[in-house]
Amino acid sequence: MKKHISIPIFIPELACPFQCVFCNQKKITGKEKIPSPAEIREKIDIYLASSNQSETEIEIAYFGGSFTGLEPELIREYLEIAAPYISAGRVSGVRISTRPDYISADILDVLKKFGVKVIELGAQSFDDEVLRLSGRGHTADDTRYASELINDAGFTLGLQMMIGLPGDTPEKSIKTAKEIIRLGADNTRIYPALVIRGTELEELYHEGKYKPLSIDKAVASAASIYKLFESAGIKILRVGLHPSEGLLSGDDLITGPFHISFRELVLTYLWWEILESKLKGVKGDKLTIIVPRGQKNYVYGYNSENKNKLKSRFAKITVIENSSLNGRECFVDYSGS
Repeated sequence: MKKHISIPIFIPELACPFQCVFCNQKKITGKEKIPSPAEIREKIDIYLASSNQSETEIEIAYFGGSFTGLEPELIREYLEIAAPYISAGRVSGVRISTRPDYISADILDVLKKFGVKVIELGAQSFDDEVLRLSGRGHTADDTRYASELINDAGFTLGLQMMIGLPGDTPEKSIKTAKEIIRLGADNTRIYPALVIRGTELEELYHEGKYKPLSIDKAVASAASIYKLFESAGIKILRVGLHPSEGLLSGDDLITGPFHISFRELVLTYLWWEILESKLKGVKGDKLTIIVPRGQKNYVYGYNSENKNKLKSRFAKITVIENSSLNGRECFVDYSGS
């Protein structure tokens, strides 16, 4: 199976007349201006030169803005940049991200003509009160309608969601995840809401009108959602916001559950749930855990969190990977008391 790579082209805020309370894309993406056609071609060429195209499926991905809200001439210009790479078989197609209310049958006709394969919608929530408090400017029904149009037109549908938005609860986030599944999304991204400098959410936070999730609550909520998507066979492309230089240095992040290894924290949490349910407080001399290939590090946990918990109960811990197991199948064997 080929490895999949997206060549990310960020177009911050250019087409969006709305100002969501959580959004300052220039801070989040680290991009202050839109890329020129020459810059885009240069970036694509650099990615292609460093990739083994016989082993990798590569797509061009326009992220960061509301792509289908751009002026039609600019949409065409960006898509025409990708056309020769698609014709030459050097990339498989184009992925875009956009708003649910910027989708129509006419727009989809244009996107299909120019090789767009995947459309990601920033759903964020399927609770109308959460959408209103977050300043999204669209309703849950707008997202449902756009999703149906995208599916009916034969595109691959992605639906992104956020947890911890104003008015959100773990229960509402679960309902959003279930609606993403019901709508037939092929892939998803789970983002915890962060308080970024220069956003309305920063003002609400300083006024005491908004409290972000703690890192522990964000991890627990994301883990519950992660399990739902896994069970439904939906690809989870990202868990946690991509770290820009500003977020890493702390200059632009005011507060909130940001962690550079957020996904690893979620997987650590999920594995601890499994181990705790199987061991149920048991103590002993030796513990052997058999898990699927590639899961050993997550079983030990971020910074060996799970391993350290187990070391307080078992003298010797061994984790063995077995290629015949899948997902998070797991066998444990312990001795002593």
